[in-house]
Amino acid sequence: MVGLGPAKAALEFLWRSGELAVVRRNGFEKIYDMPERVIPKALCAARPSHRQMLEWSCDHALQRLGAATPKMLADFWGHISIDEAKSWIAAEKKRGQLLDAVLEGASGQRDFAAVTRPDIEAQIASLPVSSSRIRALAPFDPLLRDRDRAERLFGFAYRIEVYVPQHKRKHGYYIFPLLESDRLVGRIDLKAEREQDRLAVRGLWLEPGLSLSKLRRAKLEQELARQARLAQVRDIIFPASALKTG
Repeated sequence: MVGLGPAKAALEFLWRSGELAVVRRNGFEKIYDMPERVIPKALCAARPSHRQMLEWSCDHALQRLGAATPKMLADFWGHISIDEAKSWIAAEKKRGQLLDAVLEGASGQRDFAAVTRPDIEAQIASLPVSSSRIRALAPFDPLLRDRDRAERLFGFAYRIEVYVPQHKRKHGYYIFPLLESDRLVGRIDLKAEREQDRLAVRGLWLEPGLSLSKLRRAKLEQELARQARLAQVRDIIFPASALKTG
């Protein structure tokens, strides 16, 4: 909780230790209440053991990741250690519930060892075909919450620059990664300029080797229209100067 003020640090501690619960959020602001007024009584009364907590955490992290290293499992929830993840992996392997796997790194990244469930191929085969549309992802999207994993698997180096001094920012204050089908293709700087009732594209950076073809631009314009509706603004400003290099 480094960097938090005393009041915020106290609320975060009480929330993380179960003494408070979050009712809702207003933007980035959490609204708290007593746990018994938010969480069903049966869940409030439950007292899982440390082992049950560890098993649930690792199992559900692996379900979401598909394949993972001990560090990826530990980092997914943030409340278990790498040693605990390794212990869980060893126990699951002994039960025949995990297989060793090698994940192929993105261009310029090394392949690396991981673990997965024995039915991973069936899981992959059952997935729906990826949509070819473009989507602007929030900086905190689950795909990107582990920045190192995103870079190792997808070759997409992403850092949010909200807390970086303006003169040191490479891209901008609040940059949205762009997902096209199953590939991260770039990042975009968007701002809702409410006084002018418009969504402004202030910067667009495509990944190396990619261009803003007619088809890709059409898909991006569809996504900008969606973002404008979400922001409840009417117009979209996308000047040619917004397309950046580097």
